[in-house]
Amino acid sequence: MAREKLAQAKADAAKRGQLPRREPRRKAAGPRREAGDPQLFGRAISDLLADRGWERSAAVGGVFGRWIDIVGPDLAAHTKPESFEDGEVLIAADSTAWATQVRLLARTLVRRLNEELGDGTVTKVKVRGPQNAPRPTGGLRVTGSRGPGDTYG
Repeated sequence: MAREKLAQAKADAAKRGQLPRREPRRKAAGPRREAGDPQLFGRAISDLLADRGWERSAAVGGVFGRWIDIVGPDLAAHTKPESFEDGEVLIAADSTAWATQVRLLARTLVRRLNEELGDGTVTKVKVRGPQNAPRPTGGLRVTGSRGPGDTYG
């Protein structure tokens, strides 16, 4: 019975030309802008990012560019973000000690990065230690040795 009444009400509204809209009407805030008219630079960039689907990439790049402000000068002096892919941030540390420190701070970093990028954007922090360890020089070196492998990496 309720469906019949709803159908009847819709039919009556259609006859009067007053069907309910599915989305609300947007009111123009001022004169209509033509396609060739100048617009504010920030709005133009926002529109470009939205049209191309670059919003998340631009936000991640902004976080990488402001790394020192986000993690602090001490940590930023010894680490740098390298990539962001599938919710995982790869951070390179310049020593094993700093790599361990970042691993201990991983939960805090995920929370802080999500504050900047939006909740749930970053799910994991992966840390990479130094790749090319300094090789000791001198006569007491074994040919073909790669150095103290248990200290680096």
